[in-house]
Amino acid sequence: MIRLKHERVARVLAREIKSGVVRRGSQLPGEVELAKRFSVSRNTVRAALAVLAEDELIATRTGKGSYVLFDGRPLDGRLGWTHALSEQGVETRMRTVRIELDDNPDLAARLGLGSASFVVIERVRQLTDGTSISLERSRIPAVDSLRDLPERGLDNGSISVTLNRAGFYLDHCEQRLRGRPLTPVEAGHLNRPPGTWFLHTTRTSWTAANDFAEHADELLDPTHYELNLSYNS
Repeated sequence: MIRLKHERVARVLAREIKSGVVRRGSQLPGEVELAKRFSVSRNTVRAALAVLAEDELIATRTGKGSYVLFDGRPLDGRLGWTHALSEQGVETRMRTVRIELDDNPDLAARLGLGSASFVVIERVRQLTDGTSISLERSRIPAVDSLRDLPERGLDNGSISVTLNRAGFYLDHCEQRLRGRPLTPVEAGHLNRPPGTWFLHTTRTSWTAANDFAEHADELLDPTHYELNLSYNS
């Protein structure tokens, strides 16, 4: 079988990424270095990187380089609630309530951040019959291209894709879960009576370099969500 040069380069790099030689969140060598390694032109390298990006193995940020997304798990395993619900035969859609710049000094102080400026993204998840089953509020850094989100919206409708394209790759997080009643405003978004009990999760995510990436508050209808924990001794 005859392969094009860029396919050969992409195949070798994909094998290294999937085998763990190049770990998630790490930066690939630059175009010049890769071109020298494989004895090809920079155009060939760009075509190979495009193949890897199409396969969701890397994300390329203009002027910054290419970073590995693949972490050894099936790619679908990182798609969050949408995928998890779909696996159970539950199809959902997201309705955006707001995307805007937000200053939150209290949260910034709690997370030890130097800047109190965030982009807040608030969305309601609905079943196909219109029933609202979660209210999800995320705050991400209001830096570089992310500051334009209120005008242009999310990339591919995804917070994860938007963060990746801006150079933020989630590596580790802290998450808490409790139950609490809905406030009147939250109840209005979810079309539920005020005081209805929902699961409430808070999750703060960081990159491999310990840079803040996302703080998410999620109110989840316990009829449709559950938490499963397993421990190894």
